Amino acid sequence: MSLLPRTAEEFSSADYWERFFRKRGEKAFEWYGDYNSLCGVLHKYIKPRDKVLVVGCGNSELSEQLYDVGYHQLTNIDISETVVSHMNQRNAERRPDLTFQQLDATQTGFENGSFQATLDKGTLDAMASEEDGALAGRMLAEVGRVLAVGGRYVCVTLAQEHVIKLAVEHFAPGWAVRIHCLNGQQSEESDSSFALPVFVLVCTKFRQAPPFAVLELCQGEDGAPTRLASVPELLSAVKERQAYNLMLHKLRGGTDASSTPSLTLCHAATGRPRYTLTVQDSLPSAKLPRSNYFAIFIVPQGRESDWLYGSAEGRTQLASSAKFRRLVIVTMHRDQEYEDMQAVQSELSPMVMELAPPGMPANQQVPFLSVGGDLGWREVIGRGVSSLTGEYSVEDVRGEDGHLYRRLIFMNNSQLVQSESRLRSAATASSAHKKKHKKKSKPSVSEAPALTGVKDRIVDRGFLCCTHHEVMVAGLAMLGMDAINNKDHPVSVLLVGLGGGGLPQFVHDFVPCARVEVVELDPAVLEVAQTWFGFQTDERLKVVLGDGLEHIKTLESEGGHSFDVIMFDVDSKDTTLGMSCPPPAFVETSLLEKVYSLLTPRGLFMLNLVCRDSALRKSVLERVHAVFPSVFSRGIEGEVNEVLLCCRSAGEGHKAHTISQTLQQTAKDLQKTLRASTQNAPCVPQIDISAMLNDLKVI
Repeated sequence: MSLLPRTAEEFSSADYWERFFRKRGEKAFEWYGDYNSLCGVLHKYIKPRDKVLVVGCGNSELSEQLYDVGYHQLTNIDISETVVSHMNQRNAERRPDLTFQQLDATQTGFENGSFQATLDKGTLDAMASEEDGALAGRMLAEVGRVLAVGGRYVCVTLAQEHVIKLAVEHFAPGWAVRIHCLNGQQSEESDSSFALPVFVLVCTKFRQAPPFAVLELCQGEDGAPTRLASVPELLSAVKERQAYNLMLHKLRGGTDASSTPSLTLCHAATGRPRYTLTVQDSLPSAKLPRSNYFAIFIVPQGRESDWLYGSAEGRTQLASSAKFRRLVIVTMHRDQEYEDMQAVQSELSPMVMELAPPGMPANQQVPFLSVGGDLGWREVIGRGVSSLTGEYSVEDVRGEDGHLYRRLIFMNNSQLVQSESRLRSAATASSAHKKKHKKKSKPSVSEAPALTGVKDRIVDRGFLCCTHHEVMVAGLAMLGMDAINNKDHPVSVLLVGLGGGGLPQFVHDFVPCARVEVVELDPAVLEVAQTWFGFQTDERLKVVLGDGLEHIKTLESEGGHSFDVIMFDVDSKDTTLGMSCPPPAFVETSLLEKVYSLLTPRGLFMLNLVCRDSALRKSVLERVHAVFPSVFSRGIEGEVNEVLLCCRSAGEGHKAHTISQTLQQTAKDLQKTLRASTQNAPCVPQIDISAMLNDLKVI
């Protein structure tokens, strides 16, 4: 390492290279790869009959090896007197026609158009750091001058962003620009300590500029070229290849259970994402079978957002149960077609083998694992764009239980299911409604709709997919049955956050005479709920489009408004916070006080809280408790979620030592009431109220 420049500017210093070559002596310096690693792409663009100018030749053996295979018209130039003298002496007898001259690459003195090719191995990289790129710019201009029409500038480079940007922008107007990304692996004998891949930039001079930019990227020396529309797109593609090779370098260095790098593989022809690969290593302390080095796990389509595959904790658990030193978890993208498991394995095999852990034997068998042996099923049934959240997708998937589910996914966070509802067959809904008194709370898989057309699938409004929604419904028992059954003063609910509309629709359908007002910020969400999730408004179920915070403030300032229940089920768009639900403004003391004032004396405030930051959670709980005299929490198994049930009243019925006994009976009564309300509902409520309240804890 002592032979490498301490700063980027030293690359361009003639004094530095004088010291470098004197210190290194006879040993060739093949920093960017030797002839064997470069010959494939060099022979593709430079022919033995071509007159070739080699700029910044150094003491590399590359020119000598090219000469030995028939390239006898090589003119080598370098800024270092030491290296030029040494190379002439070294080749005087064996290669008399191989010449080395001490020349400045920015002012060679050669005639215009006198070479068919210019070969540059690292010289551009060295010069680009000098004079803010001006020195390299002059060298590129000189290259363009001495090349004949049809001639090529072939540059071996590490393609640092400022370097490749300078070169591509220089040649893109009027020249064809193609970049090859070569394998980033280094041999044990290589002098390179870089994990970055080596690129070969090929710029071809045209007699007349084409009417459009010719910008292409190839993987490997023989990879098919991918056409890019603009210079920024080309630079971005180069950056992605560098990031991939840096990741490979790290993965080959060892295993690390705390690091879970991921990469996206795109379709070669379209450039659209096709697979996402996440690397999950086992803990060093894990007891694993000796031969279990490496395995690939294929996640069924539509299941990538399941906790086991979509969360860090879930993937850790998956790797632990698989018992392999390294597990690569593969998810398939929507809008892509996959033939079968065998085809997917064949497509992935060449790429995933690059991710193998260090020390794995060369002939080691690598198994492909999956659930059930098939690819799963997903059908995208709707798309749109929200002005607030961006692109979204509505898709039907088959769940682990065999049932079909409908999901709303925002593409800016495609691993998160925004809303979910279970589906049933519209063709059998009528007969099922007649027999609903016989249905159990958990229908069998045989009752799931077959893979018929989307028009035959309807949302099962009696089934709540989210456990925290079930807890909120069960929490209504804390109002007492007198309140729930009082038709003269029906239960009034204010809900902030619509989602797919499953929660407010359930309350409307099954709580007698309940009146529900929903506040939703995003008009697109309301449209999706009504179009795809069976959400229907009427005189008892209304939606207000607007900011929930402002709506609560308005209601409180106007006076005369009160609700038995106020629910917050709204997520935060700021992913940098340790709390993803709700946004921080919804748990500020001033707003909580307004919520308190809007509740009836018997009222409840229900909050879906998702907070990974323990200090932040403690702060939220302290603020809630400062406003509400009685606060209870119900955690959601396997999730970060918890539902806070906050009582406005401090009466005997809401005290910690009496609420458990009271709720046991009220939960049973509420269960009966919900079922009794199915005469006018399209389906049966499938919820166990008692189970949802069993683990209630006092805060």
